[in-house]
This record gives sequence, C-alpha cells and structure tokens, in this order.
Amino acid sequence: MSKKRANDKKIIKIFIALIIAFIATLQFIIQNVEDDNVKFVAEEDLKVYFIDVGQADSILVINKDQTMLIDAGGNENGKDVVKFIKSKGITKLNYLIGTHPHEDHIGGLDDVINNLDIENIFMPKIQTNTKTFEDVLDSIKNKNLKVTSPEKGTSFNIGDANCQIMLDPIIDENNLNLSSIVIRLEFGNKSFLFMGDAETKNENLINWKKVDVLKVAHHGSDTSTSKKFLNQIKPEIAIIMVGKDNIYKLPNSETIKRLNNVGTKIYRTDEDGTILIQTDGNSLDVLLQ
Repeated sequence: MSKKRANDKKIIKIFIALIIAFIATLQFIIQNVEDDNVKFVAEEDLKVYFIDVGQADSILVINKDQTMLIDAGGNENGKDVVKFIKSKGITKLNYLIGTHPHEDHIGGLDDVINNLDIENIFMPKIQTNTKTFEDVLDSIKNKNLKVTSPEKGTSFNIGDANCQIMLDPIIDENNLNLSSIVIRLEFGNKSFLFMGDAETKNENLINWKKVDVLKVAHHGSDTSTSKKFLNQIKPEIAIIMVGKDNIYKLPNSETIKRLNNVGTKIYRTDEDGTILIQTDGNSLDVLLQ
C-alpha cells in the first residue's frame, strides 16, 4: 500500500470519528435542551400530579389550557419543580398557591415565580421572618405581582374544574399549619380535597361533604385526618406526600389505620414516586410516573 493511500485512509477514519462525535454531541444537546420548547397540549381530562419532592408538597393541576400549582416543595426542590412543569409544555400558571409559610411548602416558590408567568398568587395572611419567606416575597416584588389571601367560599376555575376555598385560616404564629389554605376541587362527578398541613382544629370548623381523592394533611401526621373527618368525607383514594425514611417517622401508623378503616386506597410518594390521577369526570385512573 502506498504511503499516500495509507494517509488517505487515516484521514477518512479521523473524519468519520469526528462525524460520530458530532452526532453524539448533537443528541446530547437535544436530550438536555430546556423544556421551554415543549408544546403545551390542552387536556380535556383533568390531570393532577402529586410531584415527588421528598418530605414536602407540590401538586400540579391541569385542565384544558388552565393550570394550578399548590406548593412547590422545599428550597432544594424549586428547580426540579420548574423542570417538571416545563416538561409538560407549561410556561404559565393561572394560580400559584402557597398553602402556608413552612419551608417544605413554599421553599421552591421563588424558583417557580422567577421562571414562569404567574397570573394569581394565593397565600394566607400570615408572615414569618425566615429567609425562605423573604425570598418568596422578593420574587413576587421583582415581578410586580400581588398576593391574594382568599376567604372561605372564594371560588375559581381551572378549565372545567371548579375550586373552592373551604376554610378561613386560623392565624396562630405558634402553629403555621393552622393557616393552611384548603381547596376542594370538583370536576364532573369527581372531587379532590387538598388539605395542605391543616390539623384537626381546622377539620372541626365545618361539616364536610364526601370526596373521591384526599391529599392527606401534614404528610400523614396524627395531628390531622381525624376519625370524625374521615367518616364524613370517606375518600376512595388518599395521597400521602412524604419523604422516604424521614426523621419524623411519617406517615403515622394511627393515621394509616384510620384511612384503612374507611376503606381508602392509599398511595405514598415515598413508595410510589410521582403520582398522576387522571379523570374524565366519571372515573379515576391512578398512574405512577
């Protein structure tokens, strides 16, 4: 073989290697591109995502072209929550709810506010002096947004789903859980109840209607989800948002027992990961992500 031919083969091999490397790099870029370019498809069914954010809460609700986010996890979860929302093609939230000013519920709100368009923000009329809370207020101020503190009976829609604020918050600086915004959502013949970290003291304020899906309050703590409350709502499905092997040893065994006693099917983010409940208004489908 001539020296020229050998050099030509060497050049061809180098050229092919460069093409392969270029294609691999291009695939990597495409796979890791920002989710901003994902198209948002309007959903006829109601979709409720209980996002696995460990020992924290974050719930995304979608119907038609309307969206709501209830809480955004802790400080370390904000970027992941934003990424999850954008992966659905969503760039705007019609309603952003910070149920109460504990870090495991509002810690990621500043990331959400900074990276998405927000139409309405609901938070209870109680403040703390934590850096987490101040970061959220700074993000709200920087985007010239305002906060509404909804009263009991306030009603609003997410597509064809009707949402209602069920309680006036109990303002107690020594127990922020009592200020939780509680939302009942109705879609066709199906209903959801999002309890934040509300406690038995909140539950005792009203008589409750039956509900199909319960977001269990306070990560399954025994301070919530009382026997009286469960006997009124008798949920078909309960979602417990809780971190794996958490130091609080939640959910509490007595809470689990009370749910089992009313025949409720329990799903947990520590065991099942992110949970999607989808409904056409007549039936419920539970999909583990």
